[in-house]
Amino acid sequence: MSCRLMVEPFNKDSQEDQTPVSTDATIRCIQLTKIFRDFWFRNRVRAVDGIDLEVHRGEVFGLLGPNGSGKSTTIKLILGLLHASSGRALVFNRRPEDVAVKSDIGYLPEESYLYRFLNARETLEYYGKLFHQSRTQRRQRIDMLLEMVGLDAVQRRPVGEYSKGMQRRIGLAQALINDPKLLILDEPTSGLDPIGTRQIKDLILELKRRGKTILLCSHLLADVEDVCDRVAIMFGGKVQRQGTVDQLLLQQSRTTIHTEQLDSATIDQIDALLSRQGKHIDRVEQPRQKLESLFLQIVHEAQERGIQTAGVRAGGQIAGFLAEDDRLAHMPESVEAAEIIDRLTSVSDKPTPVNQVPAVGGQQSDANKVLKKLESAADQADEVASAPRQATSQSQTAKANDTPVDHALLDKLSGREKPDERKN
Repeated sequence: MSCRLMVEPFNKDSQEDQTPVSTDATIRCIQLTKIFRDFWFRNRVRAVDGIDLEVHRGEVFGLLGPNGSGKSTTIKLILGLLHASSGRALVFNRRPEDVAVKSDIGYLPEESYLYRFLNARETLEYYGKLFHQSRTQRRQRIDMLLEMVGLDAVQRRPVGEYSKGMQRRIGLAQALINDPKLLILDEPTSGLDPIGTRQIKDLILELKRRGKTILLCSHLLADVEDVCDRVAIMFGGKVQRQGTVDQLLLQQSRTTIHTEQLDSATIDQIDALLSRQGKHIDRVEQPRQKLESLFLQIVHEAQERGIQTAGVRAGGQIAGFLAEDDRLAHMPESVEAAEIIDRLTSVSDKPTPVNQVPAVGGQQSDANKVLKKLESAADQADEVASAPRQATSQSQTAKANDTPVDHALLDKLSGREKPDERKN
């Protein structure tokens, strides 16, 4: 009895219908191919050649390879910026061309293409508006992101005056403005000093801990080794090897023993013991710390001594809105928080800043969160305020400045003009 395998020609539509979909994969590339053609539609460059990739949810995946290996083209195919010649890519089990997918993706390109005449705050305002964020939400996120990337002190300077490292920082902030589920970083540490590089790596690990999926493309292999769970190495448009970092780097034929400092006599005894088994010690050396660790230690000690610098500040804590913790949205208003709000509203009509709210019963943080939610609701109400409210505001402003008010105009704007006046 014989078995015959029938192989049919590749059909894009049938492949799309029959390929099983993995619910755990954030990104799937199935025989993904991209061929760049010339004016006469002749094949010029096969940039990506039938690659199969799968990036799981909540992991950091490294895409490695030399220049021209197809990394950036693969990323553009995943983002829907290029159309595949054959095969397909799926992002959140959807086509990359699906506009609904874009709101859950943050992208930092290899080159920071920013409007050079806008400052950092205006740049983030622009990208926040693209995601239809309210004014209050944009302001809160921009403040947190600028502090996180260390640009809060230079937020009013035009981006065109920034150094390359500062532009990478503001580029990272714009990639996070929409709190993405998938973050694609193409050379995120390019142009950054060792302090910024360490902060970016810590940020990547923290975002992973909070459930984000991160696709990292970098030429700095040490950085990839520090943060990635799995990596794929590309060359010639193909994935040459992929797997976990331990699977690719672990040397099964060698053994390393870490212990306290040994004297020569002890080392000789160990060597004699190994020689009985036909083995020997290759070399004995003192361990060294990484240059990055020494650099950061020196900078930290200098900062503790109060030495000032004209460079960018060290980044602050990670922006709170990036946490996948929705307890605030469902948090009941505690008795202590309600008591604070009543006290503030009863003492004065002038709102008290959140950072000046007194702690009652040890619940200052809960009260601050509640007050921030109230401020957000108030700002949103201001945005949809009606014309009568605007007219009233103009009247109050004019009265404060002792300037005459055109009441007829205000009545007209507020819709309170008399019926006989409307006829006239």
